[in-house]
Formats: sequence, C-alpha cells, structure tokens
Amino acid sequence: MKLATISRLAVFAAATATSSWGQSPTAAAQTVVASTAKRAKVPFGAGERMEYDVKFGALRVGNAHMEVVALDNLRGRPAWHTAFWVQGGNFLYRVNDVYESWMDAETLSSLRFVQELEEGGKDVERRFEIYPERAIFIQTSKKPQKEEKSVSQPLDDGSFLYFLRTIPLVVGETYDFDRYFRPDRNPVRIRVLRKERIKVPAGTFDAIVVQPIIKTKGIFSENGRAEVWLSDDERHIMLQLKSRLKFGSLNLYLKSYFQSPNS
Repeated sequence: MKLATISRLAVFAAATATSSWGQSPTAAAQTVVASTAKRAKVPFGAGERMEYDVKFGALRVGNAHMEVVALDNLRGRPAWHTAFWVQGGNFLYRVNDVYESWMDAETLSSLRFVQELEEGGKDVERRFEIYPERAIFIQTSKKPQKEEKSVSQPLDDGSFLYFLRTIPLVVGETYDFDRYFRPDRNPVRIRVLRKERIKVPAGTFDAIVVQPIIKTKGIFSENGRAEVWLSDDERHIMLQLKSRLKFGSLNLYLKSYFQSPNS
C-alpha cells in the first residue's frame, strides 16, 4: 500500500524505555545527568521538530513528523532519543506508525531501535537493543532472544538520517558507509547530486540534493530512485523527499520547522 511504503522512510528518516509523549520524574533526572557528559557536535537538539505533508502524486494522504524527543540516559550513556511518526490513509487503509531511535551522544552509534507499526488493521512491534562495544544486537521482541552480529559503529534506519546531517556533503561525491546495524545490508550509499533552490509549504530554501541507497525494499532501494532535499546550511534539515516507485510518486514536503530551544 502506498502510505505504508512511505512510513518505511524512517529508514533514514527517524528506538522504548521512555515515552515519546512525556517523561517521568526519573527520566527527567536522567536527562539532566546525560546533559553534563561529553557529546559530539551536532546541528540539532532536544525539542527540534519537523512536520511534513505526505502526498501520493498530487493527492494528500497524511502527515509525518520527525522530532528529537530528549537527551536521555541509556545504559549509563547520554543518548539522543529521536522519533518519526507517520499517520494517514483513506477509508480502505490506515497507517499509524512510530519509529524511535536512541543514539550515543558521543559516538553517534545506535543503542536502541523500535518500530511500532499499525498498518491496514495489523499491528507489528519490533525492538532492538544494540551494543556497539560488542558489535552485536538483540531483537528483544523476538523469541527466543539471541545475539546477532552487528558492526562496531552501528546506525539504524532513523539514526542514519541524523548522522547524515553531521557530515560534509560535496556535490559529485559518493559516500559509502558500512554502519547499518544489520551487516548484510551494507554498504549504505549516499550520492550527492546537486544544489538547487526549492519552495515547500514552510518556505523557500537553498537545498542540497542527495540520493540514499540501501540494500532493502522500499523507497530507498536501488530501484526506488529516491531523492532527499536537505537545507544547504549547517543544519541539513530535511526539506523534501521524492521517490519514484512502480505505482507512482510518493513525496514529503516540509510544512513546519521548530528549532530546539537549546540551539
């Protein structure tokens, strides 16, 4: 189904010990502790939020948003907690999906990844605990639980897009990363195609256009020919996404951007 496919962009686009909609006093205390630890320089902070219109061709079919929920403390490490929601559909098919990621604030490696999917009346939940220091992951939602081989600096679907925002992007260059937490899906390839000026509901922006390719099905597959427009500044916020699939064009357009109050 068309909208179900767009929900998979958390692939890139953007893991559940604490709730996405609120924090307990304990969680809040953990965030304060985490904030004093060493952190990598990043162009985002807690409270940053991007809201999108989701369209299939010219037809608006739903909404999506990406958010940096908090700076949490996970297994004794400060961790950026990010989330991606997509909601919508029609009278025949509804989607309500949430993807959450926790990434080490110092190394930007994935520590936890969660998918909670409600698509066409079916519910699916997948939870992964990821251990960069041991290069393993465990799918805790699957029984029996077992350790599986990962990589030393893992990234999941959601955290990869935030990692992408931290690196230089040079037109004409291609970047390969062997960092996806499932080794058989590496490398993830990023082609930097061009620069251009675009207009979206949120305004007019200078953009840099990249093409992400991952060894999986969906909009970022080799045949998906997806393109992502990032703001051509140090923030690299996602302005627009277009994917030309077999059944048509599936697109996201930024309609609102809320900067982190700590930026």
